[in-house]
Amino acid sequence: MAIKTRITELLGIEHPIVQGGMQWVGYAEMAAPVSNAGGLGFLTALTQPTPEDLAKEIQRTKDMTDKPFGVNLTILPAIKPPPYAEYRQAIIEGGIKIVETAGYKPQEHVDEFKKHGIKVIHKCTAVRHALSAERMGVDAISIDGFECAGHPGEDDIPGLILIPAAADKVKIPMLASGGIGDGRGLAAALALGADGINMGTRFCVTKEAPIHENFKKQMVENTERDTKLIFRTLHNTARVMKNKVSEEVVAIESKGGAKFEDVQHLVAGVRGRKAMEEGDADDGIWSAGMIQGLIHDIPSVQELIDRIVSDAEEIIKKRMSNFVVS
Repeated sequence: MAIKTRITELLGIEHPIVQGGMQWVGYAEMAAPVSNAGGLGFLTALTQPTPEDLAKEIQRTKDMTDKPFGVNLTILPAIKPPPYAEYRQAIIEGGIKIVETAGYKPQEHVDEFKKHGIKVIHKCTAVRHALSAERMGVDAISIDGFECAGHPGEDDIPGLILIPAAADKVKIPMLASGGIGDGRGLAAALALGADGINMGTRFCVTKEAPIHENFKKQMVENTERDTKLIFRTLHNTARVMKNKVSEEVVAIESKGGAKFEDVQHLVAGVRGRKAMEEGDADDGIWSAGMIQGLIHDIPSVQELIDRIVSDAEEIIKKRMSNFVVS
């Protein structure tokens, strides 16, 4: 048996399960196993130092899978922005057929990708943003509930409300993201009106994920309460794993009047990456969602996807049908 949706048809994949772009995680080692297991893996463009490095990573992924995979391109305002057009060109020249966009005013990139026949999924945190993306011409949207890791937006709307609210208004296929990590989450997302799921944190806790084992073990030990919301006072909220660094950031913000410069030394990407490589889960900022409370093991990607699909099928065919009586 299989679960077929508008997402599986649009993307040409076996299962409606997508591994979204993740900074310092979206390498070939992560994307290829997801695609090989029947889902859709994503490289993260800006994890690569240069567009040339991205081109090499695309080829490396092709050497590891003959299944569809995509590239995430996140556009963020910056004093000195990355050469987005060059990264975009590397994606196009690499023959990528699916792109996940996120962030600030992606219209230019969406238009260029569409000109080259590339399907675009845009990541959003609000229904109004999803509708804007639909008008922009994207092929699908990924809607991020408040439970998600990374940036959940500023509206604080959890998935149980956000997913059906988006499904009521958005006509194109939709992925549900945030707080999903097992078959129950997939079945629930489909029931709420989504066409598939996008997972980040759960894929981090797999054998293939290119992060230190200490972080994986910490996320298994953590509960749903072990996240912190940082940058709230800066109106750029991010959900990260609860540790000494994130607690210090929250403490500084809680005093009032904090500027980014006051916490920059704590949240610097270089520090977080060093902590991840060395395995010190208390010495850097690490994006992680509330789904940690439902993560109890470190399976292979294949085992995880097989289990999610099997459990979702069981719920849909048996548990849910048993509630309906003549």
